[in-house]
This record gives sequence, C-alpha cells and structure tokens, in this order.
Amino acid sequence: MSNHTHQHHSYEHEHEHEHEHEHEHEHEHEHEHDHDHDHSHPHGGVKGFLYDLFVPHTHDAADSIDDAMEASTAGVRALKISLFILLGTTVLQAVIVAFTGSIALLADTIHNFADALTAVPLWIAFVLGRRVANKRYTYGYGRAEDLAGMFIVFVVALSAVVAGWQAIDRFIHPRPVENPWLLVAAGVIGFAGNEIVAIYRIRVGQKIGSAALVADGVHARLDGFTSLSVVLGAVGVLLGFPLADPIIGLLIAISILMLLWGTVKSIGARLMDAIDPDLYSRAEHALEHADGVQAVRDLRLRWIGHRLTGSATIEVDTTDLNAASHVAEHASEHLHEAIGNVDAFTITPTSHHH
Repeated sequence: MSNHTHQHHSYEHEHEHEHEHEHEHEHEHEHEHDHDHDHSHPHGGVKGFLYDLFVPHTHDAADSIDDAMEASTAGVRALKISLFILLGTTVLQAVIVAFTGSIALLADTIHNFADALTAVPLWIAFVLGRRVANKRYTYGYGRAEDLAGMFIVFVVALSAVVAGWQAIDRFIHPRPVENPWLLVAAGVIGFAGNEIVAIYRIRVGQKIGSAALVADGVHARLDGFTSLSVVLGAVGVLLGFPLADPIIGLLIAISILMLLWGTVKSIGARLMDAIDPDLYSRAEHALEHADGVQAVRDLRLRWIGHRLTGSATIEVDTTDLNAASHVAEHASEHLHEAIGNVDAFTITPTSHHH
C-alpha cells in the first residue's frame, strides 16, 4: 500500500526535518490559540455551555493517529468497550425494573438498550472502511461511517419524539410511581453509564477525526440526560409534585431536538465534503514551507470517513522533471508530518516559467 511506503519515507527523513519540525509544532500552538477566536459557535451563557457540552467542536487534533489501521482499531475499540458498558447499565436497570414494576423506567431501559445498538452500524462502517478500494468504490469505503452517522442522527430524533409523546401521555393519564427511591438509583446508573461512554467516544472520535463517533458520543450523553429526567421525576414525586415527571420529560424531548441540530450539521458537513478551514491553512502552510515550493494552488482536502484525502498543484522553480518530482515528494512528506490523518494526497508540480 502506498500509504505504508509513504510512512517509511517520512521516517527516513525524520532527522533532516528535525529542525523544521520543531518550528512546525510551535506554529501549530500559535494556531490553536488564534483559532479559538473565529469560532461562529455561541460561547458563554447557558446556550454556549450547552452547545459546547453537546456539540463538541471537532478539533482535527495535532495528536491525531497517523496510521489508518491504528485509527480504525482505536475507533472499533471505543465502540466495543462502550457497547459493553451500555449493555451492563441496561442489565442493572432491568433488574431494578423487575423490582419496581415502573413503566417509566421500563421505557428508559428499552430505550437505552435500543440506543446501545446504534453502535453496531457504526462498528460495521469502521470495519467496512478498512476494505481496499476497488474498481467500483475507487475511493474506498470510508463514507459508510458518515452514513452510519446519519442513521444515529435519525435514531436520536426518533427517541426525542418518543420521549415527548410519552411525556404528553403522562400529562393526560398520570400514573402512580412506585418505589421512587429505586427509580432514583436506576436513573443514576443509566446516567453514569451513558456519561462515561459519551466522554470516551467523543475523545476517541475527536482524536481519530471521526464525526460519526463524536455523534454517537453526543447521542450517549443525551441518553444520559433522559435517564436523569427519570431521577428528577422521581424526586418530584418524593417532594409531592408528581407533575414534575411529564414536565421534565417534555423539556428533555425539546432540548434533544434542539441539540440534535449541531450533530446534523457536523455529519452533513462531512457528507458535503466540508473541512475545518484551520486544517486547510495548516496543510497550505506545510506545503508552502517545503523546500523548492514557490506557491501552492488548488489545494483540496476532503474527509472520507475519518481519513483525509486530497490534491494540490505546486509551483516549482525548475523545468527539470526529475527535480520537480523530488520537490513534490518532499512537500508530500512535509504535509504528512503536519497532518497525521492524511492518507492519499496527490501533488502535481508545475513550473511557473511559462
């Protein structure tokens, strides 16, 4: 695979670049700082807090994993472990359901179980993404991941609708809540399990650059808050305010739908081949600062799943074909060092002595 020969090259050249490399890193840090000011996300206030909580900004991190196989393995591991944690919390909740006979909790348990299963299509997509490109899928199968992300968005939207519908139903037909204390315990278990999974998935998703894995993490976090609403409802009953349950349920449903928008945008942007402009400038900087490159034109990058691919035209000051291709190769190594998750990148040298 060309990717591996590529990495082999960049190891050989590591020492020559040592000095430039340090410079590169300094640059990246400067960049991170000035990067934060031009975010169009609402910051500050409750909305900003919620936004950052539920729609983590995918920083295409500098510590991203270089090797495609390793990145994919990390993604699958995150899904596997988080699936087991969620199934564990579901079992614990089911045991408590058996003791309480609570309908609300039964709904929450079934919901958590169904939601744990959204990890499966994403898992399949990760495994599919490893398949080698062929004559029909010439770019490989990485996009399957973004489609799985769209599926997750759909499931979250559905769960918000179901939650809202249940809340309205409880307004019309209030049900007595038995054993509110056990309910509190079950809700807390559900919340804790989901929150651990959310943090884990979001962290790995950001590290490997997978919008779908981050979306699945956000999904787990929203589920955790649904479980928390069960707790708050039970507390309401204990305090003698039984209407708290449907009111909180309704608020949760509305807020899930609102927060879903950020996830739709991040997955939609991937399907539309959008990238973080900061990533563009990092790539441009890496190419421009390679020896023998006069200018960079037509730089293009796109995500295919959690890996980047793209092309650029560079102007070189030589008409010698051999020298020009050497400059291109060197520029390509520079780019791979600056941005780890770039796989196939085509560089066309052109001479500007026309």
